[in-house]
Amino acid sequence: MIKTLLAFLLLFIFSFSLEASENFSEMSTQELISIMGYVKKDKLEKFTQELESRVKSMSEKEKKSYKKNLAKNK
Repeated sequence: MIKTLLAFLLLFIFSFSLEASENFSEMSTQELISIMGYVKKDKLEKFTQELESRVKSMSEKEKKSYKKNLAKNK
């Protein structure tokens, strides 16, 4: 329950930061993974490019989260 609430709160915060700053390169990999599925369609191409450029350097934990959230991006 607490983890779910915390995850929702983080997504909410990241959503606001996404609106304020469209520069995905300034976001951490974890932030990018957490907003998968919430990016507006007109910004999805830049978002996807930035995220895919980081896949090779992701930790195993980040890769697992990335793969889990990949379906949300479509």
